[in-house]
Formats: sequence, C-alpha cells, structure tokens
Amino acid sequence: MKKPLPIGISDFQEVINGGYVYIDKSLLIEEIIQDGTLVAVIPRMRRFGKTLNLSMLRYFFEKTAEDTSYLFKNLNIWAREEYRAMQGAFPVIFITLKDVKFATWDETLDSLKKVIAEEFERHRYLLEGDILTPESKKNFLCILHRECTVPMLCRSLLLLTEWLSRYHNKKTILLIDEYDTPVHAAYVNNYYTECIIFLQNWISGGIKDNEYLARAVITGILSIAKGSIVSGGNNSTTFTVLDDQFQDKFGLVASEVQWLLKEYGLESCFPDIKAWYDGYRVGSCPGIYNPWSVLQCIKAGGTIEPYWVNTSDNALMKQLIVRGTDELKADVEELLKGNVIEKTIDEGVVFPGLENNVDAIWSLLLCSGYATLDDTPKYGIPCRIKIPNLEVQTLYTSMILDWFATSIHKQKYHFLLESLISGNIVDFSQLFQEFLMSTFSTFDITKKKPEKVYHAFVLGLLVGLQGRYEIKSNRESGLGRYDVMLIPKNLKDLGIIMEFKKIGDFETTDIETAFASVWKQIDNKRYAQELIDRGIGRILYLAFVFKGKQVEIRHKESY
Repeated sequence: MKKPLPIGISDFQEVINGGYVYIDKSLLIEEIIQDGTLVAVIPRMRRFGKTLNLSMLRYFFEKTAEDTSYLFKNLNIWAREEYRAMQGAFPVIFITLKDVKFATWDETLDSLKKVIAEEFERHRYLLEGDILTPESKKNFLCILHRECTVPMLCRSLLLLTEWLSRYHNKKTILLIDEYDTPVHAAYVNNYYTECIIFLQNWISGGIKDNEYLARAVITGILSIAKGSIVSGGNNSTTFTVLDDQFQDKFGLVASEVQWLLKEYGLESCFPDIKAWYDGYRVGSCPGIYNPWSVLQCIKAGGTIEPYWVNTSDNALMKQLIVRGTDELKADVEELLKGNVIEKTIDEGVVFPGLENNVDAIWSLLLCSGYATLDDTPKYGIPCRIKIPNLEVQTLYTSMILDWFATSIHKQKYHFLLESLISGNIVDFSQLFQEFLMSTFSTFDITKKKPEKVYHAFVLGLLVGLQGRYEIKSNRESGLGRYDVMLIPKNLKDLGIIMEFKKIGDFETTDIETAFASVWKQIDNKRYAQELIDRGIGRILYLAFVFKGKQVEIRHKESY
C-alpha cells in the first residue's frame, strides 16, 4: 500500500500523523541551530516547502501540553542526541502571511489583524494567573478582539514575545512564513507604501533589540531590499539562492526524487522529470527539483505537465516582461535559445521603480524561480543566469504569445505560420508586415542593437511552431552563423533559413545592395549544410531587410 502524497498539506504534524510520504528535511533544525544567526531570513521559490519546513520547526521547538517528540523519532535529527533536549523546550510564535493578499490596504489590514489575533488566541492561557499586569491583559484582549489601534498592532510581536518569555521563563522563538506575500499584492494593487510601513514597524519591532527573542526564522519568496521590513540591525542575516546555507533544505535533490519514483513504481519517468522539473541551483548546489511539480507528476502517474507555472497568478512577471525594455526582451530571447546571460544581481528587491531597472527585474525572476544560476556565484562578478527547465520555458513561451495576442488576431497568427511552412511567401510577407507595424509599439526599436529587437520579434512569432519544428538561432552551420533556422521534425517538411539585414534612415546602402549581401552571405557561409546533413531535401531561404517598422522579404528555394 503506497503512502498518500502530501500535496497541499503544509502542517508537519498532519503529514506525520496522517501517514503521508515525507522527505526528511529535519536536519534544517541542526543547520539553523549551528548557524547561530539570531534572525535568519530565508527567501526561496514558491511551493518549495517553506511552510512545511517552518511548521516542522514549530513542532520541534514548541513547548506544549502534548509530547510531540514522537514526530521526530524516525527522522535524521533524532540521531543527533545533542539536540533532543531542545525539542519541546521553547515558547513559539508561528504566523503565516501566505493568504494575506488583497486588492486594498483596508482588506489587508483586516486580514493582518485576524492572523495576529489567531496567534494570540493560541496563547490565550497567558491571561491566566498574574504574569500579565492588568494593563497588559487589557492590551492582550484588545489585540485578540481586533479592536486595537494600528500602533498597538505594530507592537503585537514584541509584546507577545515578552509575555511568552515571562510565562515560560524561556526566551521565545519567532517563526514568520511568507512575510513578503502582502508586499507583492500591495505593489500590484498600488498600496505599497502603507503595507511596507506597517510590516517594517511590526516585524522589525519584534526582532530589533528584543531581549526576549531566542531565535527568529522568516521565510518568503523575495528578499525585500534595504532593510525595509527586516531591519533588525546586526542580528539579522538573509540567506538567498546565492548563498550556500540551507541549500538542499528547500526543494528536492536527485536522490530524493529517485527514491520517490521507486516508491511509486515510476523509475522510468526520471529522465522526463529531470528535464521538466530539475535545473535549479542554490549557491554551489545544483540539481534542485521543484517539489510541487514532482509530487503532482507522481500523483498523475508520471504525466508531464507544467504544474508549477499554473498554480498562481504570474501577472506581475508577465507585466514586467511585456512592459520591459527591448534589452529585456532580447535577454528573454537569449534564454529561450538555451543560452546563458550575465546579470548583476541585487539580493534585495526594490519594488518602486522596478519596471525601469533591468537588473532588479532579473533579481526578482531569479528569486521567484523563473530563472536560475548556471554556476556557483562569485562575489563581485555578474551571475550567469538561465532558464532552469522545460516547465519554466513554457511560461516564457506563453508570455511571448501574449505579446502578440494584444495586437494580432489569433486566427491571423496561425495563418501566418501556415503560410510560412507551406512556402506561401506572398501571404506570409503581407501578414508579417501587418504584425510588425502593430506590435512594434511593444518592441521599441532603439538605436542600440536594433537587430536584437528584430531577432526577438521574429523568434517570438515562431514560438507557435515548436511542436513541429526545432527552432535554432545564431548557431554555426557550414562556415558561419545563421540568424534563424527552422528544422522540421518530419524530414519531408520544409526546412527554413532566415537571415536579417537592417538599413538605417541615413545609410547609403540601398535595398538591392542589402539583399545582394544577404544572398552572398547565405551562399558563401553554406548555412544550409546542417539541414542537408539531416537529410532535409526542401529548403526555403528567406531574406528580411528591415528599415524601422518597414520590412521587405524575398525568398529562394532549393529542392
């Protein structure tokens, strides 16, 4: 009888008691203790196990009436005898903000009051006895009943750590999950300033110079920059995907995936699962798998789907890329070609002005899992970034199709592609010019490397052919490097070579000279050699000469 999969279950006790399959990440406890950081901020990708790990920390450390040590006796941490005395020894505050995402600040503040009140309710026993003064009991009830002022709510973490420490005669452990979720929603819905001010006062107020704090662990997706939320002085450290700490504690490594597949009789699915859900790197540790997608794939009997990219609204990512500069779009094109780009990564994301800061956007994409490191990052050197796997590539592909969906009719788009691969260049040229005119309001043409913008535009159009063609760009063939090549998966279909030439408003090169240059380059560099070597007999050569938003296309064929 196979154990059930804990999909959507983030309570550690429920996972263990319910007999769900569990990948042992309990040595995170040891690493947290050994690191010694008073306040550890650990941003990781969405659905990579943050909430479950924080729940595990809660059940390990929290002192309760129930003995919870049995939850850990079959896990790796229990073999470390020096940590057993810490199990069930501390008062713990556990708060998750993962559901605090609303369209207005008023709704967000109401939700924050509710979340905080629920944690106060969990510790209602503090009202018993005389540990709390009458004034403190009044403040406790005020927060519990959601009747307090905003300044009092901002002090709630600080007050609760103090009251718990006095009651238990032990410093308090603070655990906050998904601390940046309200910030993300605030930015999208235009109440960023109000949200940041509250969270800064609330979280920083609970950790900065707090003599009642034993340890704090704060997780999220992003590292909010410049101490705007977690400004705890010298007592806080942020461990991002650029760092080695906790590198294998969120997400799955290959050995864990292989064990899971063996448990469910799906060992043969490993190559496909690796191609689709592997590819993430944290610090010097490569080969991190997306746990959500792996579990969903196992549940579906090995069926490959883009499970992770379809789990939440990707609106912000799409918005930033669609509205981004031509440089950003050209970078996306490079990634879709399977190449690596180099970017300076600021580990703290600054939301205001994000749209105009290309490096900040790549920092956001890296933190969020829409890009990953190609190798171990080195201090002071730009990071090498790539698309992690086929699942994330499908998201970028859909984004590109969305760029065109805003300006062209879907039926016309499919007709353009069919015209191309059938060799109907008259219709293809007419539709291509139409799309170029309507879409280049998005793909702004600048004087700096305009060829890259044309290139990105054409590759974006060709995304819809990925099921029938292998699309290559700037690859060597014969004696040179062609711009774009479409290699048919059916050898009887048309192979296509595209070459681009740009002439400016003030250049002396006329259009005939430009076309002559393209044909000479195609012939002399023997661009068709790769198609010929693959046994493709029908080859279409297309020469594009661009001038601003105008293009003329000419073609030749060989059979």
